[in-house]
Amino acid sequence: MYEDIWAVEHALNLLGWDIQTYMPTAGAKARGEAIARLVTLRRKLLLNIRKNVEKLEPSNDIERGLKRVLEREYKYYDAVPEELDVKLNKITSEATVIWREAKRKNDFSSFKPYLKEIIEINKEIAQRLGYRDHPYSALLDLYEEGFTVSDADRIFSELVPNLLKILEKINDRFTRKFRFEDEKYDINEMAKVIEKIAYDILKMPKDRFRIDISPHPFTVSMDRDDVRVTVRYEGYDFKRVIYSLIHECGHAIYELQIDRNLEYTPLAKAPSMGFHESQSRFFENIIGRSYDFIRLIYPYLNVKDSVDEIYYYFNSVKRQPIRVDADEVTYNLHIAIRYEIEKKAIEGSLNADEFPSVFDELMERYLGIRPKDYAEGVLQDIHWSQGSFGYFPTYTLGNVIAGMIYYHLKKEIGFNVDNIDKIKEWLREKVHRYGAIYSPKELQLKSFNEAYNPSRLLDYLREKYL
Repeated sequence: MYEDIWAVEHALNLLGWDIQTYMPTAGAKARGEAIARLVTLRRKLLLNIRKNVEKLEPSNDIERGLKRVLEREYKYYDAVPEELDVKLNKITSEATVIWREAKRKNDFSSFKPYLKEIIEINKEIAQRLGYRDHPYSALLDLYEEGFTVSDADRIFSELVPNLLKILEKINDRFTRKFRFEDEKYDINEMAKVIEKIAYDILKMPKDRFRIDISPHPFTVSMDRDDVRVTVRYEGYDFKRVIYSLIHECGHAIYELQIDRNLEYTPLAKAPSMGFHESQSRFFENIIGRSYDFIRLIYPYLNVKDSVDEIYYYFNSVKRQPIRVDADEVTYNLHIAIRYEIEKKAIEGSLNADEFPSVFDELMERYLGIRPKDYAEGVLQDIHWSQGSFGYFPTYTLGNVIAGMIYYHLKKEIGFNVDNIDKIKEWLREKVHRYGAIYSPKELQLKSFNEAYNPSRLLDYLREKYL
């Protein structure tokens, strides 16, 4: 009964991928209209099967998962009128293209009107959905089921001070200047390295996976046999493109390993953005920046420096402004900045005009630096142009869950990146195959007997850097 809805989702994913990769900028308005109509169609199709869902009396975990996931959507539709959804989709389809130009031109003023409207729409959605502790909790729950401001405050209050302590103590082997940071590289040659890492080391399936280029790296899954990632080549500091690839491959591996029996159902996806991000961060940092993994990719890099030198370069720790280039130690400080801004914006204590100055102030407080311009500061991320308020904290949840995964994987089978297939199989059994059958907290308890434990991440970082 879900196949028609799946087909619309398939089309929406493909249209979204095209916006970020090959669509001419002038096509934004028509694309926004097409997406808005498809979203409306999906909503109608979903409402058409509502009576069947309500009548369903689950007899197993899959049926319980189906009912839970679909009833969450119905709750959203009951609370948020169709015209508000259409309004959000139209404005964000245009805003994404405007943001891209605003960032390129370092022009916040051209994006600000869109940001104002997106904030107001999100505030209205939060009020309509309802909440217990804070209006922002309603939006957090859209990306991480059951997650609240109280949960987030608890996690950030443990992470931020401890990360600052680790940052203060890190040895200068990690914090020194590396020559590669400013050296240019040949993009065509680097593209060959990227393909070798993806296909030879991570063993991505060539018939089910592809790599493209976009301003902001991302992953999209049409289905289990068509998963796509993008990277960006900046032409210098070659670790950036390497780790954007490994990050996105982590997302892709998750999509590729969901149980095929869940295909064409609403369960053929991760239970939350936090869980999805845990896989990208686990592959990017815990696997990809490990000494043994660097030893594996070293022959492809065509450098004369030692493996040790490359290890320290790939694991360098810097107080720098760009979130996507941030290291393991400082990354969650970048998320804390965005979390505070979004929380204040949705509660109404911060407006769009104040975003640049507050962004800069928080960066100085947490990282001791200030962005040199809008492109390096408030305009650096695509998320607000897409209306994704509540999304940023899932990156930190991903890091927290990745730390838990590392602890339990090491304990159960050992940590051996030479056998990437064994690690992928363990992840498939513990996480991937379940799709969205269980809620995020349920899956963590089922697989690891704990939920959102930031101490695992902090222990991993202390073990590695101190």
